[in-house]
Amino acid sequence: MPDYYDKVSAKLNKQEKDTRNRAARPEERRPESSRRTPMKAVDRLLIDESGKKTRNYTGDEPSERDYRPVRQSHEYRSGCMGGIMYFVFVMCLSIVLACVAWMAASDMLALNKEKFTAVVSLPTSVFESIMVDEFDEDGNKTGEKKASRADIEFVASELKDAGLIEYKWLFKAFCRLSDAEMKVDPGEYELESSYDYRALIKNMQAGSGATVTVTVTIPEGFTMHQIFLRLEENGVCSYDELMDAATNYNYNYNFLTGLEVGDPTRLEGFLFPDTYEFYVGMQASSAINKLLENFHHRLDADMIYQLKNLGLDIRTVVNIASLIEKEAANDNERKLIASVIYNRMGIGMPLGIDASILYLYPEHEGAPTGTMLESDSRYNTRKNIGLPPTPIANPGLASIQAVLTPENTEYYYYALDTATNEHRFFTNPYDFDQFVATQNYE
Repeated sequence: MPDYYDKVSAKLNKQEKDTRNRAARPEERRPESSRRTPMKAVDRLLIDESGKKTRNYTGDEPSERDYRPVRQSHEYRSGCMGGIMYFVFVMCLSIVLACVAWMAASDMLALNKEKFTAVVSLPTSVFESIMVDEFDEDGNKTGEKKASRADIEFVASELKDAGLIEYKWLFKAFCRLSDAEMKVDPGEYELESSYDYRALIKNMQAGSGATVTVTVTIPEGFTMHQIFLRLEENGVCSYDELMDAATNYNYNYNFLTGLEVGDPTRLEGFLFPDTYEFYVGMQASSAINKLLENFHHRLDADMIYQLKNLGLDIRTVVNIASLIEKEAANDNERKLIASVIYNRMGIGMPLGIDASILYLYPEHEGAPTGTMLESDSRYNTRKNIGLPPTPIANPGLASIQAVLTPENTEYYYYALDTATNEHRFFTNPYDFDQFVATQNYE
């Protein structure tokens, strides 16, 4: 046993000696990576099982380096700064988007706007006619129908110029989503600044409370040409638009049956003279339909019964009534002139009504010229027997009633008495010529 302990002691002494020799070697002989900072002995706090703090010797004392604070790595600092910048960016972007959303909502809902009224005009020229599908109540397609589509760019510009909207792009986007281009109508509209986008579109429709109206009186005896000029003068729609609608639009009335589109004179005589309230800038076809619809309602069952008893169609009645309307100086003469027309037609005698000759010369004033009287026009009732090809004016009810209930006379002639501005009636050409010789019609 002693030998064993001697060997162990010798071995430990050798290890201790080797350790001292290594410590004595120059520091530079050791690799840089193997150098260590010597540590002094230090007591460190330990906590026992009961939770009390105790001190325990751990060996080496910490060097000065051990008291330096631990520095964060460069990667950690960069990541933290990037997170802060991202957060600031998101917050700024959110604020900007919130401001834009508030401004857009304010414009769309007309919030905080100054109270005022503006008039916006949508002419028919900014609308195009298209064909759209037509569906029944069950959603089944039954065919196609005509519809008008507005130029939303023009509509948005008009609203923007009037101060009713701020953002054209937003209004156009709303119109695309709500199919507004198919909902607005031509016309002139008085709009409030308090209207939101939906209300603006709703009030830019024919018949809405915002539609600007104008009262127009159409006198008895006005020709279609004169009526259209008056409508244009009052801003209802243009003369060219009215002529185009009269020529090409198909109006569904029984009294127009057999009169094909393509000739505007097919409507002459049926544009009933009256006082109307039109929408400013309305569609020409709608304005004309207003006049035709009035005629339709005036043609009551009593009148239809009377014309059937006479063996006449409505076209003939209106044609004769138009001649009476242009010739009669007062209501008392209407039935007498009707009797002259019937008497001449009964014996195949030319009607000789100068107002018919002048129909083709709307700008001419006064009596027909020699050239007009010699023309071969079918409206020249001095040369041609029978009625002119179309009515020459739009008669009122009094003239229509005169055709249906004429006086029973033997008159074949009449002439204007310039002294009384009334007509004198004659049964023979001799008395007629004698009277005419006493008048100066120039």
